Amino acid sequence: MNLIVNAQDAIPDGGKLTMSTSLRDLDEAAAVKLFDVEAGQYAVIEVTDTGRGMDEATLERIFEPFFSTKSQQGTGLGLATVFGIVKQHGGHIWVYSELDKGTTFKVYLPVTGEEVLDKSETRSRHQELRGSETILLAEDSGVVRDLAVRVLERQGYSVLAAADGIESLKLLETSDDPIDLLLSDVIMPGMNGKELHVKIAEKHPDVKVLFMSGYTDEVVGRSGIDGRVSFIQKPFTPLTLAAKVREVLDEK
Repeated sequence: MNLIVNAQDAIPDGGKLTMSTSLRDLDEAAAVKLFDVEAGQYAVIEVTDTGRGMDEATLERIFEPFFSTKSQQGTGLGLATVFGIVKQHGGHIWVYSELDKGTTFKVYLPVTGEEVLDKSETRSRHQELRGSETILLAEDSGVVRDLAVRVLERQGYSVLAAADGIESLKLLETSDDPIDLLLSDVIMPGMNGKELHVKIAEKHPDVKVLFMSGYTDEVVGRSGIDGRVSFIQKPFTPLTLAAKVREVLDEK
């Protein structure tokens, strides 16, 4: 999605945007020499636009967090997020660009040989992860928030959902139920996840917390979140979310 948005921004007056997928086998020499990854089969996602392109100085910095060519309109986190996701999955991202000619991104993701759980196994696992606790959910993305609410309520939890920190605190004040878990996005407008947790812990010191983010570890770390707290990377599957929530709630 981030690659498509960038390509769209590069052709404001119209142009051509092409997306394709393929499989490629990388032998030992190519894997190490070209991409510094393990040899094997890779799924390749290619996104090409006929837009403005980039010079060499820009190309050297495009994956840096907070570096943006869009002045105040950009956060500088889109490509940093792409880079983080690709690397966390053992992949590689390659880019080629020329000014006024366009840009091509190629994402290499390793193909797994593991078998996918069948539906009966997945349903059984979901049953094991059910609960009845109350969860305060703070997430500014409506799509992610709605998904998390559906998953958690289906697992038996009571969910109070808010779009940001301020709304979360207001919900907490009006709720008669004790909050067992704060499930919060790390980076939100106005108040980040750690700041929200600090405020809630002042009145509810025993509340447990699970942070989530789609940004890279470096960006998350700048928000004060480190390896000592529970964390889940977005995007997540319903099963992954249910398992992590249950794990945090069961911690002594």
